Amino acid sequence: MGETGRTRHDLDHRQKIAAQRQAAMRVQRRNRLLLAFGAITTVIVVTVAIVLVKTLSPAAPAAPAVPASGGLTGTALDTTVRNLTTVPASVLDAVAGGPLATADIGSATAVGEGYLAPVSGAPLTTGGKPEVLYVGAEFCPYCAAVRWPLIVALSRFGAFAGLSATRSGVSDGAGGQEPYPATATWTFHGSSYTSRYLSFSAVEMYTSIPDPATGGYTVLDTPTAAELATLEKYGSGNGIPFLDIGNAYVQLSTLSPYGPQALQGATWSQVTAAIRDPASPLGGQIDASANYLTAAICKLTANQPASACTPAVRALQARLGS
Repeated sequence: MGETGRTRHDLDHRQKIAAQRQAAMRVQRRNRLLLAFGAITTVIVVTVAIVLVKTLSPAAPAAPAVPASGGLTGTALDTTVRNLTTVPASVLDAVAGGPLATADIGSATAVGEGYLAPVSGAPLTTGGKPEVLYVGAEFCPYCAAVRWPLIVALSRFGAFAGLSATRSGVSDGAGGQEPYPATATWTFHGSSYTSRYLSFSAVEMYTSIPDPATGGYTVLDTPTAAELATLEKYGSGNGIPFLDIGNAYVQLSTLSPYGPQALQGATWSQVTAAIRDPASPLGGQIDASANYLTAAICKLTANQPASACTPAVRALQARLGS
C-alpha cells in the first residue's frame, strides 16, 4: 500500500464509522451492564457490583472540547486571504511538482482511489462550465489540509469572497480525540466563488463543534441529491475529503509527504507566507499540490487561462493519466 493508501486508510477508519453509531453502541453497552446487575437486590451485592464496574470499566472519555477560535478577523484576515489567493505564478512554476511522491498520482480504480485518479462519467458541469465539487467537514483534519492548495489552485481561475479562518476538531461529542487537532485552515461555508472558466460547489457537512447528543459534530451543510449521488458513485465509502474535478478526476487524499501533520503548530499567516516562498519545505508541498490540481482543471478548460495553465503546469498533466 502506497503512502496515499495508508493516509486514506487512516482517514476512512475514522470517517466511515458514523458518530451516531458510536453513540448508540455506547448506550447499548451501558444498558447491558445495568441489566446484568439490576437483578441483584441486596445492598452488599449491589455495592460489590458497583465496585467491580468501576474497576473493570474503561476510563470515561474526556469531555468534548471545542477548538480555540484564534481565527483571523478584520485587517489580518483580509491581508492573509489576499496573500493566499494571489500567489505569484513565478513561485508556483518554480515549485512545479515539488517534493510530492508520484507513485499514486493518476491511479485509476473502480471508485477513483488515489490522488487525482481519472474516472469516467457524464461531465460534471454547472451553467455550461466544468464544476469542481468539494465535500468535507470543518472538524476533519485531512479536509483542513486539502483546502490550502485547493484555494491556491482555484484562485488562478477565479475569485473567492467570504472565506473564513477556522480550525479542525479537537474531540467529538463523545470525547473521542481527533488526530492533528485544531489544525489552522479555512471553511468554505458562507463563501462564494466566481470564475469565467469553471464553477465551484462546496459542502461542509459538519462543524468542529462537538454534539454530545449524537457523539459527533453539529450539522452544517446538507449536500444536494446530485452532490450526494456523485459522492456515492466516486467516493470510497462516502469518506471525506472528497474532491471531484468535472467527473474527470477524483481526489480522496493528500499526497505524501503533505498532510495535516505538516501544518501542526503553524498559524494562518505562517502557512500563507510559506506558500509564497518557493524555498519553504511546507510551501513547496502545498504549492506542488496546488499545481497538480491546477493541471487537472486546465485539462477541462482547454488550458485557459494562460496565466494559470503555464508550461510548468501543463508539464504535470502527463502524470495524471486520462
